[in-house]
Amino acid sequence: MGRGTVTNTATGLAAAVLLLGTAVGADDAGDRGEKGDGAAACAHGTYAWSGILREEKLTGLADPIRLKKKTDSVSGLIKPLKGVSYKPHVTATGPGVRAADAIKALGRYLKTDEPLADPSEPTEPDEFPIHFDYAMGDLEGSYYTWNAVDLIEADFTYTCQGGGAKPVKGYVVTWETTGGGFMPCADRVTDNPLKRPDAAARTAARTLCPADSPAAKSA
Repeated sequence: MGRGTVTNTATGLAAAVLLLGTAVGADDAGDRGEKGDGAAACAHGTYAWSGILREEKLTGLADPIRLKKKTDSVSGLIKPLKGVSYKPHVTATGPGVRAADAIKALGRYLKTDEPLADPSEPTEPDEFPIHFDYAMGDLEGSYYTWNAVDLIEADFTYTCQGGGAKPVKGYVVTWETTGGGFMPCADRVTDNPLKRPDAAARTAARTLCPADSPAAKSA
C-alpha cells in the first residue's frame, strides 16, 4: 500500500507532521455478486448516494507532553483508543454490486484526492502503539499529539443498467486517509485544511491540554 503524509497546520508549526498511512483502494475479488448471470447482466449500473457523513474520528492519543525548558526534539508513543474500531465495508451486496466497486464509485462521486479504503485495508486503529519523534527545535510548554481517520459513511441505491432487476440498497463505511498531528496547547484549535471541523483534534486538545490553555478552551 502507498503511504503519504497528512499535515495539520498551526502558527509556527506548519512543518510539524505525522507520517501517516494513506488508504489505497483495491479490488476485493471475494465479494459476493462477482459471478453468475445476474451479476453479468447488472455489471454496469449506477449508484445514487445519500446520507453522506464525513468526519475526523480520533483513533489514538499520546500522553500529555509537558516541556519545562526548551528542547530540540520530543518522542513518545501514540496509544490506540480502547473500544474504537473502524473497518472498511459494504453492508449489502447483490447482483452487480461488489464492495470494492461501490467504494470506488463513492470516491468518484466525492472527487476524493486519494482512493478510498476498501475491505482489504486493516482495521483502524492498529492494536500496537505508534512511535512519534519530532525534531523541530525550540520546543517548550504543553503539546498534544493524536491519530485519526477521515471516516466516510454513506447510503446508496444501485440500479442495474436498463432497470431489469430490483435496485439494491446498501451502506458504505470507508475512509480517505489516516492521519494525526502534533500541536501546542498555547494555540487555539482551528478547522483542518479541508475546512471541516476537526473533531479529533478538538477531542485531543480537551483531553491532553491544561484546562486553562487556549487549545482546551477553544476545543
